[in-house]
Amino acid sequence: MSDKPKITDSHCHLDFPDFNDDRSEVINNALQNGVCRMVTICTRLKNEPLVRKISENYKAVYYAAGNHPMSVSSEPMANFNELISLSKHPKFIAIGETGLDYHYTSETAEAQKKSLEIHINAAQETKLPLIIHARNADKDIAEILESEFKNSPFSCVMHYFSSSKELAIKSIELGFYLSMSGIAAFPKSTELRKIFSLVPLDRILVETDSPYLAPPPYRGKRNEPAYVIHTARIGADIFEISYEDFALQTESNFTTLFNKILTDGKP
Repeated sequence: MSDKPKITDSHCHLDFPDFNDDRSEVINNALQNGVCRMVTICTRLKNEPLVRKISENYKAVYYAAGNHPMSVSSEPMANFNELISLSKHPKFIAIGETGLDYHYTSETAEAQKKSLEIHINAAQETKLPLIIHARNADKDIAEILESEFKNSPFSCVMHYFSSSKELAIKSIELGFYLSMSGIAAFPKSTELRKIFSLVPLDRILVETDSPYLAPPPYRGKRNEPAYVIHTARIGADIFEISYEDFALQTESNFTTLFNKILTDGKP
């Protein structure tokens, strides 16, 4: 483990084929760069055994599982009881990712909504945080999350947040977290950085969503958990604090939200 400031990649996809040839090296590189934990996300429930196995093989890796909204047309509908059963694994620390994506798959909007509600119900039942993917669906995602929250509160992170100021504000009003990804480090993401600057620092997480959209100086290359430190440096600049203080705060935020790691899933 590195003596650099500890930080967590709260959302990556270590099961993807991009990492098949060097998964161990990628995880070790992250550890050497101060990334003390990684949460690898299962996006199709049929792949949960593989994602679970990765978390079992690597001490620093935890996992979550759900059906990605872009997968609802090609996968069986998520099952509430299955999610509850999966949640009993000691390294399973969140529900999802789930949500709404109207950019690529607007034609399956109704199925996406049904799947989202099942995942929300599982989060309400298990008290584990919900991981939300939202793209071009701000109005519907806000209405559903707010309505379900009023029925029964749950915790939540808006993963890879790149949506509107209005959705950011609504998320914070509900007590949710916003996760900053490599896109916040892109030179043209000025407006997104302004939105993050309005969010309380104790509601910020960082992630890579690797293997996608690496931050500079690796833009255009395969992303990996080690690169979360480059996004975190931008985060520190946004909040006008040191990298060390930003890392310390986001670590506190992570353990507050994903609090199961303090008990069952502790490495």
